[in-house]
Amino acid sequence: MIAFARNGDKWTVHVRGPETRATHLTCPEGWEFFGVELQFGAYLPLFPPSGLANLNDALLPTLSGDRILLDNRDWEMPTKQNVDVFVNRLVRAGLLIFDPLVEEIRHGERPRAMSERIAQIRFRRAVGVSRRKLVSIEQAQRAAQFLAAGGSIAEAVIVGGYYDQPQLARAMRWATGHTPGELRSATSFLAF
Repeated sequence: MIAFARNGDKWTVHVRGPETRATHLTCPEGWEFFGVELQFGAYLPLFPPSGLANLNDALLPTLSGDRILLDNRDWEMPTKQNVDVFVNRLVRAGLLIFDPLVEEIRHGERPRAMSERIAQIRFRRAVGVSRRKLVSIEQAQRAAQFLAAGGSIAEAVIVGGYYDQPQLARAMRWATGHTPGELRSATSFLAF
């Protein structure tokens, strides 16, 4: 993800990687936030996703006149309305690339003439986490969304593909920081 934050005329620009555990984010009063979630398998080679995991963001330098410094070039700061133009410019400049094989590998298919180990390395380079970790995260997201919508804990075990309620409880504490019961009571806001 590329995230933009503004407070008055002060900008910060973050390149963010995957999150492998529950994290708390604050939104200070007076700040405006927007961003772009990159397509699965898209990344900036200057900032490998594995190095950006768990809020270890890369903070891009900002220049006067609402400019961003990236790859020793200055770029116009996008707005919510034209962030897609900014992303397209990064692609054309070769600063944002997409690995088309990642989606295949994600679903357990290995491209022909590629060893399992090479497929794992390629996936991790583009995504920032292993395929197995991603499956665990997606499994927990499904169960947490089901619980937050008021689904029963017993059914959440099945929806999430867990063996039993204790495994579901461990996964929910790891993935969301909440117990299944807390998720059902919708006491907090969760973002997926």
